[in-house]
Formats: sequence, C-alpha cells, structure tokens
Amino acid sequence: MADVLVSENIVGPAMDALKQSCDVLFDAELWKNPARLADALAQCRALIVRNQTQVTAELIARGGKLQIIARAGVGLDNIDVQAASRAGIVVSFTPSQNSISVAELTIGLMIALARKLPAADRHVKGGGWARHRFMGSELYGKTLGIVGFGRIGFLTARRAAAFGMDVLAYDPYLDPDALTVADARPRITGLDELLAAADFVTCHLPSNEQTQGMFTYERFCQMKPGAFFVNLARGEVVDEAGLLRALEEGKIAGAGLDVRAKEPPEKGPFDALENVILAPHIGGFTHEAQQRVVASVCRDVAAVLGGGKAVNYANFPLPQRRHE
Repeated sequence: MADVLVSENIVGPAMDALKQSCDVLFDAELWKNPARLADALAQCRALIVRNQTQVTAELIARGGKLQIIARAGVGLDNIDVQAASRAGIVVSFTPSQNSISVAELTIGLMIALARKLPAADRHVKGGGWARHRFMGSELYGKTLGIVGFGRIGFLTARRAAAFGMDVLAYDPYLDPDALTVADARPRITGLDELLAAADFVTCHLPSNEQTQGMFTYERFCQMKPGAFFVNLARGEVVDEAGLLRALEEGKIAGAGLDVRAKEPPEKGPFDALENVILAPHIGGFTHEAQQRVVASVCRDVAAVLGGGKAVNYANFPLPQRRHE
C-alpha cells in the first residue's frame, strides 16, 4: 500500500521528487468520492490535500496509520485540526508561501474595479469604442481598509503604499508593536471606522465561528457609496445575499470576489453585474507560489515520514502516537 495519498491535483518538481522517495498514490479526483478516499487512506502514513478534500473527524478515524496531514495552502477550514491533534497526527500547511501572489491579485482587482477593465475589455471586443463609458478612478490618494492584518494584509499594505494610498487596518488579534505594523505603518482602527472611511475594503480573514457571515448587508451599508469591496480570503465571511442587495441598491460601487461561499458556485445574479469581478479562487495560483507551496508540503511529509520534524505545522512538529 502507498505511504502517501494525494487526493487533489498537486503537482510540481517537489511532488515528482517525493514520488521517487516514497510510494505515492496520486488521484486528483479522489476528493470527490469520500468513500473511496476513506478506503485509500486506511493504510497511508501521509495525506496531502489542497482545499477541496474535507478532512473530517470521521475520515481521520479511518487513517489508523496517519502521521501527517499536509495542506497545500494557508487556510485549515477543510481540516478538523482538533480531531487530528487528538489522534496525534501532525497537521502541516503553508502559511506564507502564496502570500505575495494573493497580495498582488488584491491590488490587481482594485485596479480592475477602479478602471472598469473587464467591462471595457468586453466593450472593445464587441466592436465598441465609447471611452466616456469607462471613466475610472486612481488609487493614488485613496484610503484602503484592510480587514485582517496577517502576512497577506501586510504585503497588501506595502504595495498599496507604493500607489500613494492611505492604509487603515482592522484585526482584533493584531499586536500594535508587531514588526509588520512598524514596517507598513497602517493606522489601526475599529471595523466601523474602517468601513466608513475606506474607498477600498479588502478582506484577508480566516473562516471560523467569529468571522463567518461577518460582512452583512448592514456592514456594506456602512461603506461609502463609491467604495469597492475585495475578498480573497474565504467566501463564508460574506453574506452573499447581503452583498448582492448592497450592489443592486448602489450602497457600494463594486466588488471583486476570488472566493465564494460555495465553490464552485452555481450561476447566479452576480454574473450579470458589470461592477462585479469574479475569479475561480486563483489568489495563490501562480507558478511561483505553487512551486513554493508544493515544495513546502513535500518537505514536511518527507521529514515526518523519515522520523524528523515538520517545519510549517499547525499543532506539533512530530507525531504524538505510536505506529506499528
């Protein structure tokens, strides 16, 4: 039986190298079939996933030989970390490997919204040249409100400063003396103040009990009518019905959504709105970021299976239970 089970499309030179040193069962579609996934996991010592595989307590219980679950990405909302910890299984992830890519796309979506690029592109490709329809706005001199000031929020703030933007930050867990604050120099505010002052609001929060459904219709109504909302975090933090209503009523000027409450989403009313840009969760999907992500998880898996320590772990660096 395989040592390592890979249940999603996770590829690259590091994965090729892991296949040379370990017995790897690679099935990019396995996440779609929980029963087959559970059967395949029974004899494996490592599981590598992205964000589609739901690593539940029930699935973890089937992995009697599991030593490590490695998540090729930042968020751990698809993994029951507590259940894994109770079972003594290392949970590894990639906390910063795709941060630059996400921060760059955040700025890209802000520019695309402010300059109406998708609508202008469709207009010209349809034979039009009505320049007056696409009068846009500059980022220079505008205020960016960053909700969630972790690594991605910090990198976004530094890039926004280069555009001459004023930066506000809200994060209830932020240490005001942190080096990231000293470097990026955002003005730390409450959420209400940030929403009222910002011309652009970007979200970089994890999905948990405190954040799910955090951005409601009422929250969007606190924003400026000409403001834009950008979400590259998790779709669950947004009440999509509330966002749609705010857009239709002109409470905000537009939105850029790389993540959705349900992925992939069904066709819906967002698709028809010219002031909404939709992307298929590609924030961290650049060649450079994915090479770093895959290299990180493969190194941690190889280390743990070889009796060593994981580097990027969410609970503990070594398995906490005996394995036959």
